[in-house]
Amino acid sequence: MTGAGTRAGTRVGGIDEALRAQVERFVAHPVVLVASDYDGTLSELVDDPGLARPNEAAVLALRLLAQLPRTHVALVSGRSLRDLAVLSGLSGEARLVGSHGSEFEPGVIDGMHPGADTLLDAITTTIADLAGRVPGARVERKPASVAFHTRQVDPLLVPDLVASVLLGPGTMPGVSVKHGKDVVELTVVDTHKGNALQQLRAAVGADAVMFVGDDLTDEDAFTMLGPDDLGVKVGAGPTSAGHRVDDVASVAELLRLVVSRRAVRS
Repeated sequence: MTGAGTRAGTRVGGIDEALRAQVERFVAHPVVLVASDYDGTLSELVDDPGLARPNEAAVLALRLLAQLPRTHVALVSGRSLRDLAVLSGLSGEARLVGSHGSEFEPGVIDGMHPGADTLLDAITTTIADLAGRVPGARVERKPASVAFHTRQVDPLLVPDLVASVLLGPGTMPGVSVKHGKDVVELTVVDTHKGNALQQLRAAVGADAVMFVGDDLTDEDAFTMLGPDDLGVKVGAGPTSAGHRVDDVASVAELLRLVVSRRAVRS
């Protein structure tokens, strides 16, 4: 389905009337969890992932939410837990989940099987060889996966390059493939953001969950949301989320709205 932000209606800033109404319903629940992706949601997408700084207004809103009673905040990202903590600066206020749901604690990878490190080494070697043949291709080794970034690759070369990854290391036994924006990720752990969100829901005892994300991997989280929950897709593209906003700046505006309305209810 496409998000409600695509339908006609009164719009104030980046938030339409239907989304504002859903925010009012969401904040009325006794215990809530506000969760978000990082790249493309709290931060702009950039060529160098190490330079993806978060929107200051969005971070401030999350910090304020975390201070409210019975209000929990989380980031669920494909990034490693370490990178997520360093870039977001929210490790003290939010629950951080890295590697698409396999990293809840530093140094602990849920679901890693014997031989996984050896398999990751083999994947890394093969993908690095492919990347070395094409200008702009970049390989990122993570605790439970290897990401192959194509953002800086000539667009005409990307389809064949991605096909080489999918038909090569992507077919190795024990490997799962995740598609994102300008990235293909090969993981040795069978988990996703939807599972992570459900674990977080149970851990904090949330009556309702809000999740905001922009990428294909965020659809796993959107599909796990129930009728009392709130899913918000950032940007264009098909989605299972019930609502949509345009960009990172609109995410910050949305989070500020949630803060103001939740504070009234607390």
